[in-house]
Amino acid sequence: MQQLPKITLIIATYNNVKWLEKVLHGYSTQTYTDFEVIIADDGSGKETEDLIKSFQKEYPVPLRHIWHEDKGYRRQTILNIALTKAENEYVVFTDGDCIPKEDFLERHANYAEKGKFLSGGYCKLDMSLSEGITKEDIISGNCFNVEWLKENGSLGSSQYRKLASGETVAKLLDAVTPSNASFNNCNSSAWLEDLLRINGYDERMQYGGPDRELGERLENAGVKGKQIRHRALCLHLDHPRGYKTKESLERNLAIRKNTRKKGYAYTYFGIKKGDDIEE
Repeated sequence: MQQLPKITLIIATYNNVKWLEKVLHGYSTQTYTDFEVIIADDGSGKETEDLIKSFQKEYPVPLRHIWHEDKGYRRQTILNIALTKAENEYVVFTDGDCIPKEDFLERHANYAEKGKFLSGGYCKLDMSLSEGITKEDIISGNCFNVEWLKENGSLGSSQYRKLASGETVAKLLDAVTPSNASFNNCNSSAWLEDLLRINGYDERMQYGGPDRELGERLENAGVKGKQIRHRALCLHLDHPRGYKTKESLERNLAIRKNTRKKGYAYTYFGIKKGDDIEE
């Protein structure tokens, strides 16, 4: 029988207490329990700290809060710090606005494979559904029920297909989907040793593709993507994206283009920098 890996779950967040609370309820009822939670906080205020402290009192698994000062968008930096604090061999990444299905971590643990990273799926919800989901809906699993979602808001065909597919159909859809098994930070996972080998995230990158770039460097390092977008699911809650700018998108695209063209696996702008990098 396959030995399942111990997981470090890293949740990125920034000043969104309402959504983070729902997400933490989702991870309190996972069918797989051999994991720790690190909340990688890009400078949120005291309200986020207070919320996390309230959960820590009775949370079923270790829950840690890693924070740095708010100096603008530095999400990749706090994620790299979280990677250096991970205590387990396998890392699952998600965001503080993504509610996991109860078997979310069990799927990542079961499909983990040496030489691979996993690319999971998400279902985007509108604001009405996002706000309407309660703790009880999360604990009961109602918010992943297609009929419940349709009764309480609108559901697109892609979301319906992901949520309504059984195991056999989901596996088939993952095999035939034209979508690449890319690294997406709301639902992807990899071995810690592989992430450290490529020096984590490129901290030059702002919003718009830093997770994809990390996945491209993993591929360049020989770690291939494995598609589980119909089998490991989370609900992506709606929110504005005020940090999305034309300049950041263009800069990120240039970095990604260079990564692909040169075949870079390692970034000199990641966890180790300057004098810390061994020749």
